Amino acid sequence: MADSAKKEVKKTTVTSPAKKDAAPAAKKVGKTTSKKLPAVPESILKNRRRRDAAKAAKLKSLVKKRAEKFKKRKLIFKRAESYVKEYRSKERDEIRLARQARNQGNYYVPAEAKLAFMMRIRGVNQVSPKVRKVLQLFRLRQINNGVFMKLNKATINMMRIAEPYITWGYPNLKSVRELIYKRGFAKIKGQRIPITSNEMIERKLGKFGIICIEDLIHEIFTVGPNFKYASNFLWPFKLNTPTGGWRKKTNHYVEGGDFGCREEKINALLRKMV
Repeated sequence: MADSAKKEVKKTTVTSPAKKDAAPAAKKVGKTTSKKLPAVPESILKNRRRRDAAKAAKLKSLVKKRAEKFKKRKLIFKRAESYVKEYRSKERDEIRLARQARNQGNYYVPAEAKLAFMMRIRGVNQVSPKVRKVLQLFRLRQINNGVFMKLNKATINMMRIAEPYITWGYPNLKSVRELIYKRGFAKIKGQRIPITSNEMIERKLGKFGIICIEDLIHEIFTVGPNFKYASNFLWPFKLNTPTGGWRKKTNHYVEGGDFGCREEKINALLRKMV
């Protein structure tokens, strides 16, 4: 019985040759799987980090620019709204004062105009040097060119010198807006460039608090403190010949001609020329 038990123990402890062969194979597989990958060069890692940093900075600046743009758009909208309120209140005041004067049996005399729009209507034939110099100072170098002008003693005296060659009057808000929106060109580095965005205006006139086209219109129409810079920013307006043509350029407007002061009637002429 004891001998048979020993034989059984021996049988159980003997390992099969198949298992012996499987052990080194497993070791080989383990060696092949633990093989190291080739190292990435340091220069490539640096370039990758640089690209990631540049991408993050670009994204950050883009988000910042969008936020600034949104903020600026909001500011422009608020300014435009305040200008509309200002124009309407001014118009209501004029109507109220005129009505009040009429009820009291008086005449209402409106305030003197501060803004004029001036146009050249005649060419250079037989023009005296003095008149030519005045037209150059007004930047009216071609027929049907027009500019906004601040009315004061000096400009009125100059207008009288060149009166046979120009016509002028007092533009209303609608005329100023139509001229700038439809015929407005900017003078940038001596070149005539169309006004296509508020950024153009802000780059040139931002230091004077004019950041959009509505600011420009307001500064021109109200003859603000920075009128000179706003007016010089605009290239002289190139207008069409009025529909139906001119009546008689050699006669004064009050005599049925074309040159001279038209006062508020300049607005009707501008409708035909813009």
